[in-house]
Amino acid sequence: MAETETTANSAWSEPGATDDTNGRVTLAIVFCLLSMSSVQFGAALSKPAMESVGAFGATWLRLSWAAAFLLILVRPPFLRYTRAQWISALSLGATMAVMTLCFFAAIARIPLGLAVAIEFLGPLTVAAVFGGRGWRLLCPVIAAAGVLCLSWDGSSWVADTRGLLFAFGAAIGWGGYIILMKQAGQRFKGLEGLAVSLLFAALFATPFGLSQVQSGFSFDMLLMTAGLAILVPLLPYALEFMALRRMQPSAFGILMSLEPAIGAGAGFIVLGQALSLNQIFGVALVMLASAAGTLLAKA
Repeated sequence: MAETETTANSAWSEPGATDDTNGRVTLAIVFCLLSMSSVQFGAALSKPAMESVGAFGATWLRLSWAAAFLLILVRPPFLRYTRAQWISALSLGATMAVMTLCFFAAIARIPLGLAVAIEFLGPLTVAAVFGGRGWRLLCPVIAAAGVLCLSWDGSSWVADTRGLLFAFGAAIGWGGYIILMKQAGQRFKGLEGLAVSLLFAALFATPFGLSQVQSGFSFDMLLMTAGLAILVPLLPYALEFMALRRMQPSAFGILMSLEPAIGAGAGFIVLGQALSLNQIFGVALVMLASAAGTLLAKA
């Protein structure tokens, strides 16, 4: 029994975990669920901002606000960082910019649930690569089937070419983000790594967002994006940053398979994007994969 518990814990937490492993893993799961809800409902509520200043413009303003908030709160000691820490923050910031810009450009063109389903291919790949042996491969396969069902409305594929490309770009960014966020969490104290990475993300997004913002900027839009920055990306990044300190990337990737279901729900509640029976079945498959991954890892 002890050996089984040790094996289960190692799948979700860091190797060599102590007796507080279960508590740390439970807290990490809560962080992930809160993060996913914040991302999806924040994304759905971002539609007015994107219509006013464009997807890139709204994303750039959110990243800038989030970086400013966190830098004021954390006050990172820039002059004390090593070369390895700067490289880690720079890499994570670039990945954050790619993931966020592509995701919001995608949901401006295709339904939220579909964009999230495609984006999920990133963490799905991470789960397969880092935890892919034996029965652990079954959960990502089930989740992949759910993703395909979510992409089909019962009569046709719900997408346009540019929306699809942006969603796949977000998937690549999300996969890299999981790995790099884990690395940054190990190299920085507290939320320092996240604060510096967000600064770089805002800088990388500036060339893409500045031109769009100039055409529709207003004081009300500035206040709106400041509020949205808390929902996306500040709160989710902070929660995921803390979660990845408490669990393995493979477990994080499997748990995040709930994201398409939450995204589809947010799209329906906030934007009125109804689901077909085929898509509801896809949501059920994705949730089944997530639940199975959690239960089997703790069995």
